[in-house]
Amino acid sequence: MNLMHEAWADFWAYLNSPQLLEAVLNSRFILILLVVLAVSLKHRTYGSMFLAALVNMPGTILHESAHFIVGLLLWAKPTSFSLFPRKNGDAYTMGSVGFRNIKFYNAIPAAMAPLLLLWAAYWLNGYYLSHAHITIWSYLLFILLETVIIENAVPSATDFNVALSRPLGILLYGGLVLALLVGLNV
Repeated sequence: MNLMHEAWADFWAYLNSPQLLEAVLNSRFILILLVVLAVSLKHRTYGSMFLAALVNMPGTILHESAHFIVGLLLWAKPTSFSLFPRKNGDAYTMGSVGFRNIKFYNAIPAAMAPLLLLWAAYWLNGYYLSHAHITIWSYLLFILLETVIIENAVPSATDFNVALSRPLGILLYGGLVLALLVGLNV
């Protein structure tokens, strides 16, 4: 039993060693592998509505809250807010926000609001890596958080349908983006 205890202590010491931490932090391969593993494990929960809801809840809260807040600020008048998944054929709808006042000026911002989560992920990346005491465990937590935030920043097909439902809004925001690019000499 003592030999088993020593082996476990050696393994734990290796997991907390500066050499392993440096190797993990400097390897894009390991970073990509960890992200793919996290996403793969998440998708394996889709066989159970309960597990899918549990695993997706943090990201669903972020995604749907972005829709709700931007819609509220731009007078899209949110009428419903759901964080509970529904089965739609072979897929799940993890959450939803309904609006009663989608207009040309608020359709694109309200529908594409989850893209704002990319700013949060970028900020977390800069802040965390420069201020946190990094261990192998805190780094794994960081990768998990970044994966959840970035994955849920991606607008859904329904989000794109709402954004593209107002042609005048497409012209308005397309013109604004074009003016910005010309102004920046891009």
